[in-house]
Amino acid sequence: MTAMTAGHAGRPLLNRRLAEFGTTIFAEMSALATRTGAINLGQGFPDTDGPETVREAAVRALRDGRGNQYPPGPGVPELRHAVAEHQQRFHGLHYDPETEVLVTAGATEAIAAALLGLVEPGDEVVALEPYYDSYAASIAMAGGTRVPVTLRPHAPTGTYRLDLDELRDAVTDRTRLLLLNTPHNPTGTVLSRDELAAIAELCVERDLLAVTDEVYEHLVLDGEHLPLAGFPGMRERTVTISSSGKTFSFTGWKVGWVTATPALVTAVRTAKQYLTYVSAGPFQYAVAEALALPDSYYTELREGLRARRDLLADGLREAGFGVFTPAGTYFITTDIRPLGTSDGVSFCLSLPERAGVVAVPTQVFYDHAEAGAPYVRFAFCKKEEVLAEAVSRLRTLAGG
Repeated sequence: MTAMTAGHAGRPLLNRRLAEFGTTIFAEMSALATRTGAINLGQGFPDTDGPETVREAAVRALRDGRGNQYPPGPGVPELRHAVAEHQQRFHGLHYDPETEVLVTAGATEAIAAALLGLVEPGDEVVALEPYYDSYAASIAMAGGTRVPVTLRPHAPTGTYRLDLDELRDAVTDRTRLLLLNTPHNPTGTVLSRDELAAIAELCVERDLLAVTDEVYEHLVLDGEHLPLAGFPGMRERTVTISSSGKTFSFTGWKVGWVTATPALVTAVRTAKQYLTYVSAGPFQYAVAEALALPDSYYTELREGLRARRDLLADGLREAGFGVFTPAGTYFITTDIRPLGTSDGVSFCLSLPERAGVVAVPTQVFYDHAEAGAPYVRFAFCKKEEVLAEAVSRLRTLAGG
């Protein structure tokens, strides 16, 4: 018997639904950065903490004994009310904090719980490709079938585009829901009002549910973020997901949330309660305070990220990359073919030795691997001096 088999007939130990999934690319590339001492522009986490007032709020909650024991299953009331107030303040959406808000262990758990709660074996889930790797795993765990619709690069504009006809053609009688991410990781695409209106019309016409991952809602650098739930007919069929990690730069706290109708929240909560049950008690109180930060905080966040985006984008162009300027998130997707290669995986594995920088190959976010093969993602949620050093190193690829 080998390490990978057990029991009769040499059955694999790993559930067959998860057989195609190994260690996440983020863990692999971060380990490579640690091993080589390279600058890690692969995994999307800031290299500085968020606001001191928010950190102190967590310390105060710990000292006051708030959240040190199991918090309420749906989340502490203070955070549920803060989330509801946030949705009203920024998006004009009203949610009842008692029945329409659920706190989760980050957005990743919210996505998993939504899919486990809403998808049955044989259901199809349409998702925009390339997609965050947990989407595919969560669909598989739920027994669903993922149906990718590919966002395609448009070199003349330096953006990625959604083909609405392709999206419509992907929907069948077996489609249960649309899994949507905007602002979109890894491409940085922010879906427009017209695109979202067309998606809403499709969902209503075909009676589809929607699960929307909106964790980058405050990281829109060009354009605006519009929640799908705000479009006609979508309030009652949309599970909206967001989190504190990207907005407040405390990614390790893992505090996320779901807003939806009572029936949809109940479906998600039914699955969620058997995952973590509860988490991050003291941090929930701190995030409740963070959500009430003034508008100036959000403005400064965007302006700082926009400056760092431009710094890295300009440096990547000087190094010879084709650059797709993101309208949102803190990632830049690049085309490596101008550098004489089209194998993103090999390129990223060799980059730490060649230039002392770690990036992520976007091929791993595709079902159609060939569509993502020549593209590589860099994160710019780092200090400006770190980005400047990374740019200096990357210029060696162009002989600069």
